[in-house]
Amino acid sequence: MARKARGPQTVNICIVGQSGRLQYEAVLFAASLHKNTPSNRFRLFVAQPKPGPLWPEDPRIKDIACRDSLAELGATFVEFDSNHFGHDYPYGNKIEALAALPEGEPFVFFDTDTLITGDLGTVPFDFNRPTASMKREGTWPQIELYGPGYSQTWKSLYDRFGLDFGSSLDLNWPDEYWKRYLYFNAGFFFYSCPRVFGDLFLKYALEIRDNAPNELVCQALDPWLDQVALPLVIHALGGGRSTLPDGMLDGDTSCHYRVLPLMYARESDRVIEILEEICAPNKIKKVLKSYDPFKRMIYQGRGQKVRLMFDRDDLPRKEQAIRNKIKREGFWMR
Repeated sequence: MARKARGPQTVNICIVGQSGRLQYEAVLFAASLHKNTPSNRFRLFVAQPKPGPLWPEDPRIKDIACRDSLAELGATFVEFDSNHFGHDYPYGNKIEALAALPEGEPFVFFDTDTLITGDLGTVPFDFNRPTASMKREGTWPQIELYGPGYSQTWKSLYDRFGLDFGSSLDLNWPDEYWKRYLYFNAGFFFYSCPRVFGDLFLKYALEIRDNAPNELVCQALDPWLDQVALPLVIHALGGGRSTLPDGMLDGDTSCHYRVLPLMYARESDRVIEILEEICAPNKIKKVLKSYDPFKRMIYQGRGQKVRLMFDRDDLPRKEQAIRNKIKREGFWMR
C-alpha cells in the first residue's frame, strides 16, 4: 500500500503579549496574520511573562477585549517564567519566552510591533539554517577613539564561545566597516526547535551580561544585549545572513514598523493600505481605539499628516532623523 504523502510542516508563530502597548500591537499582529496567512499550518502563540519578583506588577494582558479578540483570531496563550530579565530588561522576554513553545517544532518569533502583509506560506523557511532581520543599522558596537575596533570586539565574543569568527564575516565589505560583521535586528528569527535556540540564546546573553570580555568594557548592553547575542546563536546553529530570499520577511510578507509614526513616515502605500484595511472592521476598531496612539494615528488621521511630511523616495538615512522631525512637529506617539 502506498504511503500517504506528508502535508506541510506545522510552524509555530510566537509574539510576546503584555499589558500596555504590546497588548494592542498583539491584536493588530494577530488580525494581520489571520487575514494574510490563511493556512492552518501556522499557529499563533501569545507568550506572556508570569508575575514574579522581577516584575513590580502583573505583566500579563489585562484588557479583556484584547484577550477576547486574540482568542477569536486563533491565538493560544502560554506563559513563561522571568528568571533572568523581567522589568529591567524587557527585551529579554524574547529569550525566555521560547521555553513556553512546543519543543522540537519549528518556530518563527516576531516582535509584536510587526504587521503581516503577505502569506507566510510563500516564505521558503529552512528551519535548519536560522537567520534574523537584516533591516538594521550599525547600532552596536559604538567604536571609541582609542578602544577596540569592530574586529577585536566581535572576535572576543566568538572566541569566548568557541566559534569560528572568520567564517562569520562578509568579505564584500571592508575591514572595520560594520556590515562586514554578522549583525541583525532581532525583530524576527526562526529555527527548528525553540528549546535548543532559547537555551543557547539565554546562555550567551547571560555570559555577555555578567562576564563580558574586556573588549566590551566601553560598550552599552542595554538595550543591545539581545542583538549582540543573537548573531552568535545563529552562527553556532549553522545559520547566517540572508538564508531567506531578499525582500520576503521585512519586505513583501512582513513589516517591522516599530511604532506607528515611523510606519506612516517611511513604509509603502501598500503597507499603509493593508494596515488601514485590517483596522477597519468594527470588532477590531473597537479594541484598537482603546489605545490612544492607535486611535489618533489610524482612526483620526494623524498618521496621514505624518505621511505628508516625508518623501518615501528620499528619506533621511538615519532613523533618528525621522524620529526627530516627527517629534518637532508634535506628532510622535508610542
